[in-house]
Amino acid sequence: MLVLALLVTVVWLAGRHEIEQTQSVLERDTADAVADLRGDLQRNAQTLRASLAGGVDAQQWEVRAAALLREHREWLRLEWLDPMMRTLAASDTPYRRRIFDDQHRSESFSDVSLACVTARKLGAPAFSPSHYIAIAQGSGLEVMEMCLPVEGGGYLVAAYSLRDILIELVAPTLSRGQEVAFTEIDGTRLVAIGAQRRMGTRVFTAQQLIDLPGAPVMLRVDGWRAVPDLFPNVLTALVTGISIALVSVLVLLARDTRRRQRAEEDLADALAFRKAMEDSVITGLRARDLQGRITYVNPAFCEMVGFSAEELMNSDREAPYWPTELAHEYQHRQAVRLAGAVPPREGFESVFMHKDGRRFPVLIFEAPLINAHGFQTGWMSAFIDISEQRRSEELSRASQERLQASARLATVGEMASLLSHELTQPLAAIASYATGSLNLLQAKGPSGDSDHDDVAMAVQRIAEQADRAGQVIRSVHDFVRRRDRTREAVAPQALIDAVLPLVRLQARKLGVDIEVVLDERLPMVYCDRTLVEQVLLNLARNGMQAMDVPELTQRVLRIKVVRAGAIGRGRDAGTAADARRWLEFSVTDFGAGIGDEVAARLFTPFFTTRSDGMGLGLSLCRTVVEQHGGVLIFEPQQPRGTVFRFTLPVK
Repeated sequence: MLVLALLVTVVWLAGRHEIEQTQSVLERDTADAVADLRGDLQRNAQTLRASLAGGVDAQQWEVRAAALLREHREWLRLEWLDPMMRTLAASDTPYRRRIFDDQHRSESFSDVSLACVTARKLGAPAFSPSHYIAIAQGSGLEVMEMCLPVEGGGYLVAAYSLRDILIELVAPTLSRGQEVAFTEIDGTRLVAIGAQRRMGTRVFTAQQLIDLPGAPVMLRVDGWRAVPDLFPNVLTALVTGISIALVSVLVLLARDTRRRQRAEEDLADALAFRKAMEDSVITGLRARDLQGRITYVNPAFCEMVGFSAEELMNSDREAPYWPTELAHEYQHRQAVRLAGAVPPREGFESVFMHKDGRRFPVLIFEAPLINAHGFQTGWMSAFIDISEQRRSEELSRASQERLQASARLATVGEMASLLSHELTQPLAAIASYATGSLNLLQAKGPSGDSDHDDVAMAVQRIAEQADRAGQVIRSVHDFVRRRDRTREAVAPQALIDAVLPLVRLQARKLGVDIEVVLDERLPMVYCDRTLVEQVLLNLARNGMQAMDVPELTQRVLRIKVVRAGAIGRGRDAGTAADARRWLEFSVTDFGAGIGDEVAARLFTPFFTTRSDGMGLGLSLCRTVVEQHGGVLIFEPQQPRGTVFRFTLPVK
């Protein structure tokens, strides 16, 4: 606004200055013209006085007067009067027809007489007031007389044409392009010459008083000037243009300043947001230039290695958090990275050293650091301290092993009560057969063939029952003590036979019949034998417990092994031809089935419907099957009961 106000003021002042200059020039020219008129009138008076030099008579004077009239076009008539104001001699201008006669002369003679009286008093020329003399065809002349007293009495009178005075005595340049006029003191226009006013022009007026003795008149000059343009001159136009340019620059600068302020505010918000985000994350961030120097670290990284940002960025050592024994390896890896090698997207593990000397594992992700122009200026690295992850994995592994061992021990503990009852029978039979055999062998008298047959049969029964008891003991021992986690090719029949003695122990207690169905020529499965046996045992025990209700009359547990069919076959499932690569194990009971609420949480760890259950059996079973690439599902059995199916890969 100030610049706009200044611009308007400059233009206005320039216009005023232009007007004042024009007016000043006009007034100066008018003053010069008035001075020239006075000088010319005085010279005319001296010339007229010189016409009487040498004591001339009237006739000689008329000759001189005619010569003067030819030289001075502004004179209309010259007269020589005696002291009584009578005409001694007279001469008219040759450039006009005679306009003075006795009538016209008598009308203006009173004014001439007054002028002569004034001249006699002043001893200098005096002028009469102007008067109008009409001539033919309605025109006329504005005339004034000058009376000059002469020595020895008498007067010389010169009649001036006011228009001719302007034409002859005023410089032609004054009347070029403007109007020059004689006016009365009150402003009445007498005569005027020069250009007429044009449309669209402005009037500049200057007036100067011509103080003629006896008849003062005003010289008025009206200058016609075109209305000044908006920019009066080149300098003003230049200043205006510069001012407009300055205003435009200020406007653009104001807009740019506002944009910059908004950008700075947005940048400050973004920086504050980034700083808050960097301070809140637990991932360490580090930026390096192309020479390997650290240019930025976030607080998480400083906390991770125990060094401050200043110590890391101003350190003389290459990386103070590198372990001494691994520094050479890290230097080589950094050289390879700075040479342009692209790091793996999944990251890589490394070991860093805390300021206190403690080592800890980290997972490193690196990516090129690209600037706004698309050029790489270094490398940006992200670090994750995986110490807790390693401890958690170790704890999880240990817990998994403890849970599996606990599950096996719980199973063995539950079977221990059945084992004592189950072993009582074969041991009692062994004792009975042994006692009978001793009695037979110690009996007196000849022994017949029938006795030998009885002894042989008894000894055979003893061997069978002893083998049966040993098989039960070996099954329990192998199940509890086995720690091998390697996978091997196992026949499906061998898996069933390994758990069948333990299953039958509980089946006898609950009154459940065991039914085993296997397809012919089944291939061997590739699995961890101990874990799969535990899966079969858990599913069999769950099925038998589901049928432990008083109202149930049909208690049959069916264990079946066939080639995989419609059931999903895990991650390696494909077309129907893939069925040859999988075997399907199923355990079917005829219990009450599984409700919808229980089915939704059936495989949830620590969820159980038994008061003495741990809730880990089915969860561990599904984990074991999925680790082998298979899938464990369940579905209702018609007319009642539940079928659990799982798949294992074929060797």
